[in-house]
Amino acid sequence: MKVSVIHQFQPKSPSINTSMVMDHFGIDLQREAQEIIPEMELPIESGQVVCFTGPSGSGKSSLLQNVATQLEGVLDVERLTWEEKPLVDLFKLPVEDSLSLLAACGLGEARLALRSPGELSDGQRFRFRLALGFAAGPKWILCDEFTATLDRKLAHLVAGNMRRLAERFGVGLLLATTHEDIVESLQSDVHVQCLGEGVVEVNTDDGKKKETTSSVGSGSAKETLPTGRTSLGGIIEVIA
Repeated sequence: MKVSVIHQFQPKSPSINTSMVMDHFGIDLQREAQEIIPEMELPIESGQVVCFTGPSGSGKSSLLQNVATQLEGVLDVERLTWEEKPLVDLFKLPVEDSLSLLAACGLGEARLALRSPGELSDGQRFRFRLALGFAAGPKWILCDEFTATLDRKLAHLVAGNMRRLAERFGVGLLLATTHEDIVESLQSDVHVQCLGEGVVEVNTDDGKKKETTSSVGSGSAKETLPTGRTSLGGIIEVIA
């Protein structure tokens, strides 16, 4: 499929504060659409584990969402809703299967099955979302900030189990994370590395690698700014 990331800027009227920033740094309000990642081809097929990685602001989440709009049967686990009942009562599965699914998602303690989602920690609730997502039976499960709320040991365990559950349920995974370390545990079929400045590297399980680069990049100024300052540190010094 063909994907790209284009950022649309909202119209803004200059204020005293924005004028100070523009004058100090020699910049202007951005009004035109900006290409963050140029159009590229991603070799995504049904049932695959696809992982988008990269630092914040690199375009990985936008690319993830772009891909999701072109697929059918995508379930975003962040949009799941539920009643405040014991976890084991929120699955339309036999009790044994519900407990097995919870355990595979890192919720193997029996007492957790008796808690409601509101009684879980952020990390536990994230894992519950994953379990509930698999139980819903979609074609694709989408999860941005995958394992962000987990310690790294648990993150690797959950990532490995996600791969096995995806194969067991015949579900594709669309995941985005800043943590490159879990890619190996996921055994991703497609790994999309958003490296910043419009550079994207695509690695597939057959060992093929492809790179694409935007001529516009992330929108950082290419020329030297009149003041020579490019960070807020500069303006803070002046104001102080």
